[in-house]
Amino acid sequence: MTEELPPCPQCSSAYSYEMGELLVCPECAHEWSPSEEAAAEEAAQVRDSVGNVLLDGDNVTIVKDLKVKGGGTIKVGTRVRGIRLVDGVGDHDIDAKVDGFGPMQLKSSVVKKA
Repeated sequence: MTEELPPCPQCSSAYSYEMGELLVCPECAHEWSPSEEAAAEEAAQVRDSVGNVLLDGDNVTIVKDLKVKGGGTIKVGTRVRGIRLVDGVGDHDIDAKVDGFGPMQLKSSVVKKA
């Protein structure tokens, strides 16, 4: 019974091997733990205010009033279509175009997947 090991996350080499608790790449000498890799992938997921995983292109709804500098307030229930996930400024991880307000970055904690 052969278990196929994952490729190296650094150089994508398919020749990784086990060395104790770690996996090792013979081509670039990168060492990594498969459990840490799985935890990093889990942490990389963006979740909305109720815990749903968000993906690029999802439609979301604003769950609380948002004051916009120099432009009023985005009301609860405003729908935002076709979001993009980004590594934005601070906690802002969604790039979207909100009708009536234009392009802006939002926090995933103020939206709910529609």
